[in-house]
Amino acid sequence: MEIEFTDQNFAEYTSQNKPMLIDFYADWCGPCRHLAPTVEALAQKYEGKAIVGKCNVDENEELTSRFGIRNIPAVFFLVGDEVKDKSIGAVPANVLEEKLNAIL
Repeated sequence: MEIEFTDQNFAEYTSQNKPMLIDFYADWCGPCRHLAPTVEALAQKYEGKAIVGKCNVDENEELTSRFGIRNIPAVFFLVGDEVKDKSIGAVPANVLEEKLNAIL
C-alpha cells in the first residue's frame, strides 16, 4: 500500500528502520503524474519489504526543506533516517526498482 508521507507522520515511518522509497511530487507537475503509477506499482510489489509512498511538496514544507528538494519528481531511498540514494526526474521503473533492491 502506498503511503502519503507528511510533516506530521514522517518520523513514525523512519522509526521503523525499514527501507523506504519517497516520491516527492506536486499535483501540477506533469512528470510527477507520469511517475505516479510506477510508484503505486512498487508499493504493491514491495509491500511488507519496504515502505513506499509519496510526499506532496506543496503541502509539506518541512520535509521538502529537510531533503533540499528543488526539482521534482525527486525519489529518495532511505533506511531509517539515512538517505542511501536518490533519483531526480521521471525515470524508468527499472531504475527505481534497482535502487530499491540495493537497500533491501
